[in-house]
Amino acid sequence: MAASGPSLLYAVKQVELAVRARLDDLLRSTGVTVPQWTALTVLARREGQTGAELARNAFVSPQAMGDLLAALERGHWITRTPDPTHGRRVLIGLSDEGRALLARVEPGAADVEERMLTGLASDERAALRTLLNRCRTNLM
Repeated sequence: MAASGPSLLYAVKQVELAVRARLDDLLRSTGVTVPQWTALTVLARREGQTGAELARNAFVSPQAMGDLLAALERGHWITRTPDPTHGRRVLIGLSDEGRALLARVEPGAADVEERMLTGLASDERAALRTLLNRCRTNLM
């Protein structure tokens, strides 16, 4: 039996759009876009990724990642170093400026997340994280 009201896909997209709008507002003064910020946060969790790896982990196409990396490099937010184990690969990391930018933005991003989760108990928050991660995994 179908649920009444909008589909779950629609609800997920509406949450994504609302989060995106809040992050756009938060990042506007930094000169960084949401996709660029996403790439920086991915690098903060694991430095030393190739452009292709970063594209997959930041949810953009390899072609879009090329432009994104060029902008991040112009902002001095990333480093590129040759992979010592593979001569043709270039590994991407955060620069000191990139780390500083993330540190400045983190409190605002945490506020966006907290606002999104307002009214949810800690067990509901944990369950939501688990369920969303499972949904993502199912689609990969």
